[in-house]
Parts: sequence; C-alpha cells; structure tokens
Amino acid sequence: MDATDPDAPAPSSPNPPTANSMRRALRRARDGVALDRAEAAVLLQARGEDLTDLCASAARVRDAGLEAAGRPGVITYSKSVFVPLTRLCRDKCHYCTFATVPGKLRREGQGMFMSPDEVLEVARRGAELGCKEALITLGDKPEDRWPEAREWLDAHGYDDTIAYVRAMSIRILEETGLLPHLNPGVLGWTDFQRLKPVSASMGMMLETTATRLWSEPGGPHHGSPDKEPAVRLRVLEDAGRSSVPFTSGLLIGIGETYEERAESLFALRRVSRAYHGVQELILQNFRAKPDTAMRGMPDAELDELVATVAVARHLMGPSACLQAPPNLVDGEYERLIGAGIDDWGGVSPLTPDHVNPERPWPQIERLAERSAAAGFELRERLAVYPEYVLRGEPWLDPRVLPHVRALADPATGLANPRAVVRGLPWQEPEDLPESYGRTDLHASIDTEGRTGDRRADFEDVYGDWEVLREQVLAKGAPERLAGDLREALAVAADDPTRLTDDHALALFHADGPALDALCRIADDVRRDAVGEEVTYCVTRNINFTNVCYTGCRFCAFAQRRTDADAYTLSLEQVAERAAQAWEVGATEVCMQGGIHPDLPGSAYFDIARAVKERVPGIHVHAFSPMEVVNGATRTGLSIRDWLQQAKESGLDTIPGTAAEILDDDVRWVLTKGKLPAATWVEVVTTAHELGIRSSSTMMYGHVDTPAHWLGHLRLLAEIQQRSLENGTGGFTEFVTLPFIHTNAPVYLAGIARPGPTARDNRAVIAMARLLLHPHIRNIQTSWVKLGAEGAAEMLRSGANDLGGTLMEETISRMAGSSYGSYKSVRDLQAIAEAAGRPHRQRTTVYGEVPAERLAAALASDGHLPELLPVLD
Repeated sequence: MDATDPDAPAPSSPNPPTANSMRRALRRARDGVALDRAEAAVLLQARGEDLTDLCASAARVRDAGLEAAGRPGVITYSKSVFVPLTRLCRDKCHYCTFATVPGKLRREGQGMFMSPDEVLEVARRGAELGCKEALITLGDKPEDRWPEAREWLDAHGYDDTIAYVRAMSIRILEETGLLPHLNPGVLGWTDFQRLKPVSASMGMMLETTATRLWSEPGGPHHGSPDKEPAVRLRVLEDAGRSSVPFTSGLLIGIGETYEERAESLFALRRVSRAYHGVQELILQNFRAKPDTAMRGMPDAELDELVATVAVARHLMGPSACLQAPPNLVDGEYERLIGAGIDDWGGVSPLTPDHVNPERPWPQIERLAERSAAAGFELRERLAVYPEYVLRGEPWLDPRVLPHVRALADPATGLANPRAVVRGLPWQEPEDLPESYGRTDLHASIDTEGRTGDRRADFEDVYGDWEVLREQVLAKGAPERLAGDLREALAVAADDPTRLTDDHALALFHADGPALDALCRIADDVRRDAVGEEVTYCVTRNINFTNVCYTGCRFCAFAQRRTDADAYTLSLEQVAERAAQAWEVGATEVCMQGGIHPDLPGSAYFDIARAVKERVPGIHVHAFSPMEVVNGATRTGLSIRDWLQQAKESGLDTIPGTAAEILDDDVRWVLTKGKLPAATWVEVVTTAHELGIRSSSTMMYGHVDTPAHWLGHLRLLAEIQQRSLENGTGGFTEFVTLPFIHTNAPVYLAGIARPGPTARDNRAVIAMARLLLHPHIRNIQTSWVKLGAEGAAEMLRSGANDLGGTLMEETISRMAGSSYGSYKSVRDLQAIAEAAGRPHRQRTTVYGEVPAERLAAALASDGHLPELLPVLD
C-alpha cells in the first residue's frame, strides 16, 4: 500500500512484540542496559502501562543528564523569528505545504525570494521583542528546478542560493544582532565552510532512513533528490567533520515501520557519537495538511510520538538534547516532558510556523506555566546549545563568536536575559595575525623537540576514538591476493600501461625475489622515461602557522592558539625567511600552514605578494588544496577566481598535499574535517586549467590497503592524462609520503598501523612508477621520512627525484621523524651517488637552474648557516 494512500495503516511490525519481549525490553531499559535495534523496535510499540514504564525510565535518564550539565529541572526553548527565505524547492515531498511554485508566488504578490528589506524587517521586529534567533528556512536548491529562481539570483548578483543565505546572515548579524540558525536543506562540505562563519548553528531533519519511502512510486519522498537517506546522512557526517553544531531529527508517521524508525534513531546515534556535533534531535509527529498528496493520511498519534521520544532518550543517552515542537501536540505538554524531552525548540512571539502554518505557536508564558506544572523551569537558550557556547572553538567560528557571547550567559551558556539584542560588526580579519608563539620551532624542534606527544584536547578534538576504532575494525585487514605474479611481472616489463587492476594488486603484495624483480622493472622504466640523473631542488619550507582546528587525526603539527608549541609568523618574518633562502641559493620557497581561524582568506595573497616583493626571482610553491578552499570560502570567491587572484599575487605552483588517500572512506578516518576527495580533484584540475601546475602526493601506511593505493594512483594518472591532452602541463611530479606514526593522534589512539614497512615503501615507489607511466614522469622519494639510506633504496626502485634541501621542516619532525629538517646540497648529491647515479639541481618545474643560482647554492652548500644540528 502506498504511503500516500488515505487508508494507509499506522506503522506496523512484521512481528508484533510478544508480552515476553516487551517485558524484557522494558527491564533492560530500566536497568540502563544498551538496547539493540530489535529491542528499540519493540519499545516503540509500548502502550498503556508499558508506555508509562518506558517513559519513567527515559525521564530518569534525562534528569541525570540535566544534573550533569548543571541545569537540573530546566527545560529550554529559543525565542526566535522564522524567516522563510524562499518557498521554492527542487523537491516534491508529498506532505509539504511550505514549498510552492513561482506562479502562485506571483499571484500572491510575492517575490521568488524574500528581499533583503523583508528579511531585515522581520529580524528587526524580532529583536525589538527580545528574540535572539533568526531561523532561516528555505527550499532545497530552487535554482536547479525553477528558472525564475535562477533569474532572481542572477539579477541580484548571487551565484547561488547559498551565496544569498550567507549574505543575509551577515546582514542579520550586523544590523539586528539575531543569531542565524540555517536550514538550507542538503549541503555539501564546501557549503558548510561557506556558511559556518556566518551562523551560530545549522540543521536539517534526517526524517527517516527508510529508502523505500524515497525510491518507490507513491512514497512520501518519491521524486525528491534531496530526500534520499544516504544523501541526508552524508550531510550530517559533513556537519560533524566541519564542527558545526547541528540540529536533526525524525518525522514520524509517514509510512515507516517500527523497525525502520528504530534504524533511523540508530543512524542518528552513530553520527552523534562519531563527531559529538548533533546538538539536538527533533522528534516531530506527522500532521496531514490539506491540498497535499498525503492529506488523507492519518496523523501520527500522540502515543507514537511519546514512545519515540522515550526510546530516543534511551538510545541517545543522558547528554543528548531532545525536542518536540509544542505546537504539534494539542497541549499535551506534560506527556512529552514525562517521556524525556528537555527542549521545546524555537518559539516565536512574532512569526508563524511556516512549515506548519495551521498550528500556531503557544504563548511563551503558557509554555512556562505548563512546564512548571510538570516540575520544570522554562529557560531561554540561544540557537546554539549551551555546551557549544561554552566550548567555543572549533564549534563556533571566531567571526561569529563575539555575536554569540554578546547574548550568552558566560556561566551557563544559556541566553542572558539581560542581554541587549543589537547588531555588531561582522568582518573577516584584514591582516595575518601578529607573530606569536614558538616561532623558532623550525630550528628548536631538532634540538629541544616538541613539548608533548599530544595536544591537551586529544580526547575531544578528533571525534569519538571508540567509534572510529569500530569503523576501522569493521573493514578488516587487507587480503593478500594470490594473483599470478609471474604474469603480472611479465606485463609490467613488456608494457606497464597494460597492467590490469588484478595485476597491480598482485604486484603491490610482491615480496622477496618477486619484489626485487618488480623494483628492477620499475627502475628500467624510470631509465627509459627520464634517464639516469637524480634531480633535487634548493628550496626552503616556510610553515607560516601551525594553529589549526581542522582536526586531522594523522597530524601532529596542528596546535590550538594556547598550546605550548603553537606559533604564527608575521608577513615580515615570512618574507625575511624567503630572502635568507635566496641568499644561500634557493630557487623556491614552499609555503603551507594550518587552517588558522583568524587567518583572512586574502592573507594567502598577502603572503605570496610579500615574498615576491622581497625576492622577485624566487618561485612561490604554496598553499595546499585545503588552503585554497579555505581561502575561497572565506573570501566568497569561487575556487577558480581565488586561484586566479593568487596567481596575480605571485603564486607560481601549488603543492598537491592534503591528498592523503583519495578515497573518502579512508579520508574520513584520517582527517575528520579536511576536504573530500572530489574537492581536492576540483582544486588541482582548476589550477591546471589556469596554468598553475602542482605536485601530487600520497600518504600511505596507516589505515589504508593496496586497493586504496591502486585507486589513488589510477585517479592521478587519469587527471594527468586529461591535463596533458588539454596542454596544461598538470602535475610536475608524484611524491610518496610514508606515514610517520610516532606522534600521530590516530596511531596514539591505537587505530593506525605504525607506518609502512620497508617492503611497502619499495612496492609503492615501484608501482607508482609503473601505474603513472607515461603520464607523470617524475617520482619523488622523501628523505625526510625515510632517511638517506631509505631514499637511496627508493632511487633503485623507480624514483628519480629527492625533493628539496628544505632548510627547515616542521611537519614531519613534529610527527616524530628522526631524519632532521634539512639536507645540504652535498648531502643530496651523496644520496644519489649511493644509488650509483649522477645528480642535477633543478627548478620547481624540472627546468635548468641559472648559473648564478647554482653558484650560490654550491657556495653555501644550500643551507642556512645558523641551523643547528639534529638532536638524536
């Protein structure tokens, strides 16, 4: 029976619970034992005395959480205004009256979007009434379906709906003081980076994980691309990775079974545990609306909602915040409080609930009375929950944090009843932060070492280690394939471009004589492709800050502002280091830094410009794809426009770092909040199209497998092939980056392997040579990570490049590498000679070095005289 059938029954279970199973599940709930999916589905069907029993135990869990949070007996709400920015939507949900069509808007005399004046009028009136939240709700990507929406955005100068949401959020912050809570529907990872600096929190209802309600004709979500459960779960994951306080929840009674409802709750719990970013869950009961396809569907009964709230409380635990909208329950407030809610959601003294316009908000005074009758004090909170207010960064962007603190009680994180709601300036920082912290870390890391092996917030900043451990264990160990090595080696020797995936996987597992044969074949291919010369570059690394809140789990470099090893260089210090490098023969500076929350998006332009002004002849190789995206989202520029402006400021090439493994399943274990693989590809391909070449990299030996290495290398070869066909040059080289485990958080948590083995290193370098042939000619090995002997071995296994002198290197040394921070020219030449090969200094793009630079490098031996010896 279709979910939209007016005679459709209430949710049913294929196996209604027996009295025995209900008693057992209730007992486990009372005893605080973790419930499984089957037990949750049973409890969702509790009625009568069983439901009373279930609610009593759920309320005890809630009360324990409120006690631990320091607000016992408190139930919260947010005083808000509802801003329906646009009612156009590309989806076709069968129960929705919020979404409409352009013709109807025109007949009603309304625009395709609310105008800025209309938005600000609502927000100002709300501020006058003491509201502190602007709930901005809109349809999903209306410009993808409605030409009228696209025309409106174009006419008003906005690239897309998200750009308009961002612009209006800034104006609300600056002109009214209300805190935007954004509900723009399905967002991508980049969208979160664009909107986080202008909002206190965001949200999107999961609604259900029952895919059939989306995929089958007649289902409530059929024909709605943004209602696919897998898509919506990805949004929740991306919000967690981006450290966005996020609201989600379920819409119950739309045709799902009890088992499906239980599965939806478990999916929400999994995301909440993994990232600690789900600030509240809304449990909303379906109410049929006239003029919709589901107008004949029976409303979800109150018992259904009460049981769902109680089960959600047991599953989510005492610290979760659960909300049920008070305008959808006909005044049965006490039953919801008794089931375990601790919040009433947004309640407006000014605007209607535009999603449920037939259901007016209760008066706040009435809500307070009814809450008090149930033994709870009603207290106002902000759009962002108090726990996140008190934590501050990384959950609240520094650009919006002053706006939040202006309205918050600093002791509780709740709304300050005495706060004056008024606009405050919102602005990007204009300059690079002043120099501070351990700015000599590039040298002292080799003598004094790092202060500790981990950050003080180790247990919190990276997400839930136990969930991550379970995720990795579920994948299992890589299987060693029994493929025909003899056949694979023969194909590799004859024509490596003919290697199939099965061949490649067999070769990645080669060991002993087979591995020796593989390395000889790769070395022969190297000889034919680039000759015998081993190349190197005289360069200086400049890591201009290590302050970063991205939360990469493999990174031991990133620090908080307050950590003992944190530092930031000034523009003058960056330029001075580049000048020092030029004096000793450098042709390049390689500049990368952490994603510092106070770093303006234009700071990267300033850094490139400062170096070029001080040293016009030096090559600026700078800014990883992650930094490019950070700069673009902070400036509001597209990736293409940002790169073009960076190029005009002096950027010559970009490092292909931040790639790690270009497989999101692995990336989300390693990086938490870094850009997805598709965005990395977008950045490097856009750079190539603009004539900005890049390196390419792979970090391996952690939670990855040879199958991931193969996919990564195939993707790089594909990108390079397209670049060469388009005449853009593309990648200059491929760099292997063995995982340094010693101080890496993901290793300290017992999740990652202790780096690759010597066998892995030889196999990866050899297979990189074969799989990237003939598209990427230069294969670089890392002396920083492998040492001189290890690098020489890689030169005998297919590599032809040693990278650079570096002069300073902080990232690998902070991770625990013991091979120092620089090599002199003579040191690099000695590595080549140990491999029995001639050597040649090169430029960044593998060109010839001017004689004057060669002489300067030889005279100084390519390193700064004040650098100190390595501390063993």
